[in-house]
This record gives sequence, structure tokens and C-alpha cells, in this order.
Amino acid sequence: MRAARALIGLSQAELARRASVSIPTIKRCESDSERAAVVSAETQDEIRAVLEAEGVEFTNGNHPGVRLRRP
Repeated sequence: MRAARALIGLSQAELARRASVSIPTIKRCESDSERAAVVSAETQDEIRAVLEAEGVEFTNGNHPGVRLRRP
């Protein structure tokens, strides 16, 4: 999620506001530690929805990561 947020130039505070979550929640989601696991799937879906609405595409398979959707 950190890479997706950076890709579109969104601050943690702005992402938190748009997803209706706290900044510490965003920090936990972006954490590389076990702390990320304490964020509910529903909350992660809300954050992901905001990022996808801004044009982020989450990739899977052989090249996991993020990219901007092509028009």
C-alpha cells in the first residue's frame, strides 16, 4: 500500500481521511512487520478502494506490485 500511495502522491494523512481511518491504521497497513496483520480485511479493503479509485492497479502473479491503470 505504501508504494501505491507514493505512486499517486497521496500523503498518509490524506489517505486516512479519504478511507475514514486513522493515520496509525495507515502506518500499520504499510508496516513490513506483524503489525500489518492487526488491520482488519474490511479496513484494508476500504484503503485499497480509495487507491484504486485514484487509478492504482494492484498486480499479482509473477510481478506483484502496483502500477497506474492505463486509460
